[in-house]
Amino acid sequence: MTVVRPYGDTTGDGRVQVSFTLPVPYATAPALAEGAALQLAAKMGLDPAMVVHAKGMGPDFTFFIVYGRVSHVVDLDQVTVAEREYPLLSPPEVNRRIRAALGRKLVVVGACVGSDAHTVGIDAILNVKGHAGEKGLEYYREIRVVNLGAQVEVPRLVATAAAEGADAILVSQVVTQRDAHLTSAREVAVALGEAALGEAAAGGRRPLLVVGGPRFDPAAAAGLGVDKIFGRGTTPREVASYLAHAVAGSSS
Repeated sequence: MTVVRPYGDTTGDGRVQVSFTLPVPYATAPALAEGAALQLAAKMGLDPAMVVHAKGMGPDFTFFIVYGRVSHVVDLDQVTVAEREYPLLSPPEVNRRIRAALGRKLVVVGACVGSDAHTVGIDAILNVKGHAGEKGLEYYREIRVVNLGAQVEVPRLVATAAAEGADAILVSQVVTQRDAHLTSAREVAVALGEAALGEAAAGGRRPLLVVGGPRFDPAAAAGLGVDKIFGRGTTPREVASYLAHAVAGSSS
């Protein structure tokens, strides 16, 4: 079976559930609000559709959950998946590859930049306690971690990376309103590129720029000017394996 349909109550019934918010007050006009939600659902292709939950969000907005049926199908043969281009290594393998490639510890500088105060993601990757049963990069003998924490200005991040002789910069972004994560990633890439011009003139090199967060598209790295993007569910081992792979390749 390469063609599949959404599953709700029974196999292949096409039932889906979606949620959204409309700038329509619920307390004073609940019928109008639900009618607006059903109109949007119909334009989205849900037929029939029903509002199963509606709740006012302040005086001017309403949050909806709508349940309905779609006629669309998914052709699994047409699904494109970004395959991992490097092997997933164990911590000892990562350490051996870094030592063989560099002859020293790999230096990683990490931060959440701008107004982003959410350190859960960057700490899960960097701190020794790690995430999902895996130790963070601090656990790796051949990796030296400098974790700057949250709300770090981009010039400070780039300057610290230069001062520490960073091989890689890790930027975690959780705040995504108005695509703030994309703006921040581009800002770091531009600043790092400008700094790299001076480093190249002095015989230096540009560190790897790796960004991550739940709303990033791993396929968008080139468009943002970064070397690698990690999305939702990334583990420390995946990041460590990528760094070992990228450093070994750049040093050969």
